Amino acid sequence: MTGRVEGLLRDLAPQVLGVLVRRFGDFPAAEDAVQEALLAAALHWPGEGVPDNPRGWLLHAAQRRLTDQFRSDQARRRREETVLALEPPPADVDDHDDTLVLLFLCCHPALTPASAIALTLRAAGGLTTAEIANAFLVPEATMAQRISRAKQKVKASGVPFGMPVGDDRAPRLRSVLRVLYLLFNEGYTSSVGEELHRGELSGEAIRLARVVHALLPDEGEVAGLLALMLLTDARRPARTGADGSLVPLAEQDRALWDRALIVEGVALVTSALSRGSVGEYLLQAAIAAVHDDAATAEDTDWAEILGLYGLLERMTGNPVVALNRAVAVAVVHGPQAGLELLRALEPRLAGHYRLASVRGHLHEMAGDVGAAVESYREAAARTTSTPERNYLVTRAARLREG
Repeated sequence: MTGRVEGLLRDLAPQVLGVLVRRFGDFPAAEDAVQEALLAAALHWPGEGVPDNPRGWLLHAAQRRLTDQFRSDQARRRREETVLALEPPPADVDDHDDTLVLLFLCCHPALTPASAIALTLRAAGGLTTAEIANAFLVPEATMAQRISRAKQKVKASGVPFGMPVGDDRAPRLRSVLRVLYLLFNEGYTSSVGEELHRGELSGEAIRLARVVHALLPDEGEVAGLLALMLLTDARRPARTGADGSLVPLAEQDRALWDRALIVEGVALVTSALSRGSVGEYLLQAAIAAVHDDAATAEDTDWAEILGLYGLLERMTGNPVVALNRAVAVAVVHGPQAGLELLRALEPRLAGHYRLASVRGHLHEMAGDVGAAVESYREAAARTTSTPERNYLVTRAARLREG
């Protein structure tokens, strides 16, 4: 499939699905029909050309499959009567875009993060079950079961297909942003497997974040999340060496960073902050912007980063944020000050490889080679990421040798 066709199908998939869910009220059945229509388009369009009205083509194909499904299901005679009573639909409907509504549905708080991510990729991203399974390194049957359970759970929740209103809107939007944030992180730093990046996941997270920002341009946290993704992804070309090994931020060739993404991300942060927005994603984006603005690692304004992490920690109470703040404290006030903070975090992050990794880094800063090697080896034994484990083992070995 050509890149143009693939991108078009991913943009159109949630729009077509939204029309069918509104019309028939059966999310699982409509989603299956859209997937079949997407497959048909992927097979025909590259050779035959994209139709003049691709949205209408997909809508017609999906609705035909959905109608056939209703007719063939003897247990749904009453639905068949409803379908047959409908007038034939036009080739297309109005230009109303239901992508955001669909994201709210896929990211329902009743779903686990893993299920919400999988359902979002399938329903809003237009990926096949096989593609999603491959991205998460699990068997296709396992992913199919996960997606099926998620669809049935959404259906059983009885949530109407529409934008949440009133007091329900803010927490539901947070759920959407959380799912996209987790999706991006899994793509940018894979938690398992041989590869550090899975670009198909981080790329899809950025695409969907752009969609949400286009539909909610005045939401500061939406802008903050998109900015955070762009500013972080801008460093991706420099994060691995020629052999795929991990390159830490301080050692990256900054000439390889994507300056266009940095400019776009900084502009988003600046605009959101000028409107008085301050949220956790915007603060993270502001920290990323400080890193990306520095011409060299030595030019980084660590005092500003420390202040931003202090705000972020007070806002979230997140121990991983506190862990990152400890690094900033170590740079600004010395490694011993950072190690003191780590000791206070031990009960909350016991067994987490990142705690051991940061401890190793701060011991290395302090010149305590033995303690650094021990901590790096501990972190290597706990991580499930092959590139991170290789980096930690190599770091420990170099310290021991030299």
